[in-house]
Amino acid sequence: MITSTQRLVETNGVTLRVTEAGDRGAPVVVLAHGFPELAFSWRHQIPALAAAGYHVLAPDQRGYGGSSAPTDVEDYDVVKLTGDVAGLLDDVGAEKAVVVGHDWGSVVATNFPLLHPDRVSACVAISVPPIPRPATRPTEAWRSAFGDNFFYILYFQEPGPADAELSADPARTMRRLMGGMRSSDSTNVFLEMATPGPAGFVERLPEPDGRPDWIAEDEVDHYVAEFTRTGFTGPLNWYRNFDRNWELTETTPSPTIAVPTLFIGGTADPALEMTPRDRVRDVVSGPYREVLVDGAGHWLQQERPAEVNAALLEFLGTS
Repeated sequence: MITSTQRLVETNGVTLRVTEAGDRGAPVVVLAHGFPELAFSWRHQIPALAAAGYHVLAPDQRGYGGSSAPTDVEDYDVVKLTGDVAGLLDDVGAEKAVVVGHDWGSVVATNFPLLHPDRVSACVAISVPPIPRPATRPTEAWRSAFGDNFFYILYFQEPGPADAELSADPARTMRRLMGGMRSSDSTNVFLEMATPGPAGFVERLPEPDGRPDWIAEDEVDHYVAEFTRTGFTGPLNWYRNFDRNWELTETTPSPTIAVPTLFIGGTADPALEMTPRDRVRDVVSGPYREVLVDGAGHWLQQERPAEVNAALLEFLGTS
């Protein structure tokens, strides 16, 4: 029986609550969660990876759960986020690791080989593929594309309104996010939102018919309790660094991701349509594989853990 433990790690100017499993000295795998999640979202992967002989580190990333939540927006840029991962490797005395990320964690995972190329042996992006640096400032591109229509990332930019809306009823926020982040052949939840008007983000998400079958009631309660305690400002501050990240990554220590890279996506994930994969080779120069899980939505490692674990273990065994 594989058991995990939690401990606090002070690194890079913050304290991170880290879920850890496996033997020290074994190859390290870092699991970086997305928005709005926790290390808890890797509960199906942590024991499987540890049982396969890996030393697993899954932090609540800065701004989340039991980790520090700095007050300055600039404390959530990609240099600091990837620096947190490097700090975890320093803490356990590891030279390199495989970095696996979901959603915003994928941004961390795919920037880590650019910013810390000597500290990574392989890279896995889940739900959000490797994306080359855009030619123009991200917020300018989105304002041009969406005009007067609503776009959630632009709505998240101004501190205050989104923080208040998401925190007003964390149970509703998590219920709608977990139950409503799914596309069909005819609809994309993000594009359905893209109409003018004063309504916010959660207000525009559909109310699901019920709790998804991939998550238990007590697991939903865990998320709700944590975000009720912490609020959503730390997580939203990640979004407020898109332009800063664009500036900071104009040049990087490695121009491309040179290590083996895997992308795992769900075919019913609305985010997949928002992040096209036709330019992956502009940023990934190393071996690249893609696995699409048919019918899976956005919360992929929780929705379809068996398929995700199988893809991870096969990739780790060959990279």
